[in-house]
Amino acid sequence: MPTERLSMRRIREVMRLKFAQGLSDRAIASSLGLGKGTVGTYLARARQAGLSWPLPEGMDDDGVELLLFPASPTVPDPARPFPDWAEIDRELRRPGVTRALLWEEYRAAHPGGFAYTWFCTHYEAWKGRVRPTMRQTHVGGEKVFVDFAGDTIDVINPVTGEVRAMKLFVAAMGASNYTYAEAVASEGLEDWIGAHVRMLAFLGGVPAVVVPDNLKSAVIKADRYDPGLNRTYAEMAAHCGTAILPARPRKPRE
Repeated sequence: MPTERLSMRRIREVMRLKFAQGLSDRAIASSLGLGKGTVGTYLARARQAGLSWPLPEGMDDDGVELLLFPASPTVPDPARPFPDWAEIDRELRRPGVTRALLWEEYRAAHPGGFAYTWFCTHYEAWKGRVRPTMRQTHVGGEKVFVDFAGDTIDVINPVTGEVRAMKLFVAAMGASNYTYAEAVASEGLEDWIGAHVRMLAFLGGVPAVVVPDNLKSAVIKADRYDPGLNRTYAEMAAHCGTAILPARPRKPRE
């Protein structure tokens, strides 16, 4: 008779005790009243799925279960092939390419292929295995991350119909992901400083640290340990009572 599957709450606890607390399989089994082999089996599934602790932000029990216990295909394998994750990853680096678009192309080529949720969940698991990243913990109100989005956006004058290409300034708080966005004319110093002033007014306060990328309006000399800040930008930070801490050069994930 097959062993009944553990609840997702207990599976999460197994992973937490192993990956966060560093307990041995035997200690976990003793703590949760499970067999050592059972603990080892679930941990092996977690490793094979690329899971650790804490789980990726936003992943619910259904997503975890899908990775740990992938459903067996109900159609022949040739009709439901696995996507080429390396090719998917390369395509996503191109401007304007989204997961939804790539999934639609995959389903167009393979009508019996996997659903969109499966596609996204397994891509994230693959990405976590080949490009692991350090999880950062942010204190509420401590940092705001600021930058311009890569592409311009069209802003249309509702009266004249005139279309202007604008740059999109985006700011996000580290802990809450509370976001401010604004279209400005350029990445120049005047627009950069003005966007910061309006961002702080929108937030209703001043974070302890502002983390920009190394664009010229923020940093005149990019350096990992001693970046040279634009003087006007530094004076704005001093006036507002915050600090500027640029991300490392050529490290956009920061």
